[in-house]
Amino acid sequence: MSIDLSQFIPSFLEESFEGLELMESELLNLKEGDNETIDSIFRAAHSIKGGAGTFGFVKVTEFTHLVETLLDEMRDGRREINSKDTEILLESVDCMRLLIEAARDDEEYDQDKVAQTTSRLAETLGDEPSSDSDNQSENMVAASNVCGYTINFIPEHSLAKTGNDPLFIFSALAELGQLTLSADCNDLPALVDIDPQELYLSWQLTLYTDADEAEIREIFEWVEDECLLEVVPIPDTSNTSQDIDVLASEEEPQSQSTTTKQESLVNTPKSSTETELAQDGKVEDENIPAKAKAKADVGSIRVGVDKIDNLINLVGELVITQSMLSELGNDFDMDKVDRLTSGLEQLLQNTKELQESVMRIRMLPISFAFNRFPRLVHDLAIKTGKKMELVIKGEQTELDKTVMEQIGDPLVHLVRNAADHGIESCEVRLAKGKPEKGTISLDAYHQGGNIVIEIKDDGAGIDREIVLAKAVEKGLIDVNAILTESQVYDLLFEPGFSTAAEVTDISGRGVGMDVVKRNIQSLGGRIQVESTLGKGSCFKVHLPLTLAILDGQLVKVGSETYIIPLIAIVESLQIDNKLINRVSGDMVLYRLRDDNVPILPIYQLFNLATKCTEIDKALLVVVEADGQKIGLMVDDLLAQQQVVIKSLKDNYQQVAGISGATILGDGSVAMILDIPGIIHMALAQAQHAQREKTDGNASVTAEVCL
Repeated sequence: MSIDLSQFIPSFLEESFEGLELMESELLNLKEGDNETIDSIFRAAHSIKGGAGTFGFVKVTEFTHLVETLLDEMRDGRREINSKDTEILLESVDCMRLLIEAARDDEEYDQDKVAQTTSRLAETLGDEPSSDSDNQSENMVAASNVCGYTINFIPEHSLAKTGNDPLFIFSALAELGQLTLSADCNDLPALVDIDPQELYLSWQLTLYTDADEAEIREIFEWVEDECLLEVVPIPDTSNTSQDIDVLASEEEPQSQSTTTKQESLVNTPKSSTETELAQDGKVEDENIPAKAKAKADVGSIRVGVDKIDNLINLVGELVITQSMLSELGNDFDMDKVDRLTSGLEQLLQNTKELQESVMRIRMLPISFAFNRFPRLVHDLAIKTGKKMELVIKGEQTELDKTVMEQIGDPLVHLVRNAADHGIESCEVRLAKGKPEKGTISLDAYHQGGNIVIEIKDDGAGIDREIVLAKAVEKGLIDVNAILTESQVYDLLFEPGFSTAAEVTDISGRGVGMDVVKRNIQSLGGRIQVESTLGKGSCFKVHLPLTLAILDGQLVKVGSETYIIPLIAIVESLQIDNKLINRVSGDMVLYRLRDDNVPILPIYQLFNLATKCTEIDKALLVVVEADGQKIGLMVDDLLAQQQVVIKSLKDNYQQVAGISGATILGDGSVAMILDIPGIIHMALAQAQHAQREKTDGNASVTAEVCL
């Protein structure tokens, strides 16, 4: 019988990564005498090892076995819990993650890191050897007189209900040598009394192998509480000279010994008189195609049953409404108009609720993104020599899975920035009257139709004068420039900008903050900075809840309809001619309270024909991005509505000033404006016009001189 195990790999990977997160989280909170936490960590490692063995991920199994051994010594009280061992286990979790990712993607892993951690684990285990290792030589001598084992395996009837299959056990045993088995059917009831979920058989197995008894019993670890197991050695009477070979092999490296053993067992003769399960009949684990492993993890979402039930109910309501409308379509007359209108309203409501329900399925608690940061802050505290703690709030706030996956790296950089630039050293904090331990806070909450993520620290804050001086030094601003507070903080996101006194392996090269801003903007979000010198800083990341749907304002320009993202709109207003100022060139400014906002006619930007070309007769939509405001001149404001975003890049090509498109209710296509891109285009056009004007004046001067 052959089973394609590749279909189960995605589930194994998902559960393994969850297990690694649990191990990491528990290790960070591990305290001396906390046996319950150790048990939880051990169970997670044990599950990963067992699953990896089932799917033939040998490297994962071998490495995790060392981790499990160290945890077992802690669990049994043979080893005290200390910070040194905890750090080694945290490193081991990193290596397990590397090995599992390499197995998933069919790629190489950092062998030096794994080898170094393996060496540290082996060295740690050698510091306080367990009582079992004292008799290692004795066990090797005893094993030399054994050529195999007789195994009596009597599982409980309920074994299959827990997901355990004896076939997997027999397959693993067959890998160790020549396996023969016979089934005991004495407990098998009559056919009418058989419960298909019960297991009625027991087995007697004979395994010829040079593996020791511990390896045999380890295969039965998954079911040891659900069976009666007896392992009896078979004495080797063929040649006592083999004792010398076994003792000599003790001095060889373990990896070499294991390899030799596996190669020598492949061609072991089979018995023709008994039922066999040898190498040929084992479950297809090593035959899983590499590409199948690499493509197995295509991403998945765990959805609560309540969300699925709600979705099913809504589909049921939709079917009922559709049936009612179909019935109205038969022999329709004007007397049925009221019922038709009511049915269409019901259809609209059902469709809207169905859309919201489907979108909620993609929503996950942001704790999935926040879970990596306790470990990150822990490692940064060790690396920088500072004392700091992480406080997480709002971890149950939900966010679209796609947004969450893409926001991870920007958040990592902001947290690293807070730890390196924000939090001061212990000495400096004490001198300022602050607590010795600094605090970095992560918070997430909903605000309107968006989510806000705050990265806050109680550190030194941002020194405005240092930022301005650095910007002048790099030529980013003029020495006499007058900037608002938000404009000063926006300088932090310029490429290559850094106020660090020295470069470290954490930060200081001026690489990263510009990427952070660019990545956030690519998600349709924005970043806002608040800081008080000497008290700390707060970076606020505003993001849409989902990338699939956008809250937008529909505007009319000529015969075209455009959509402006609501998150970018500051306000909309009727233009007052008294507040219009024309400056050099073609630039027109609108005085909006304390700001002078440049006016950009949309019809000029996209070369559209429109009757509304006079500024004082148009409407102005003031938008903001990158800390800069601009007024978009439009003909008319239409409705506000949610629209489904369609990618232009995937379906056509990227267009400057356009971030996507959508299909409106009347079937027409409307373009979604890219506000940061439009502001960039407007500034480029203004600079180009200014250069042309300067060049023209220079030409006139030259002619006069001639």
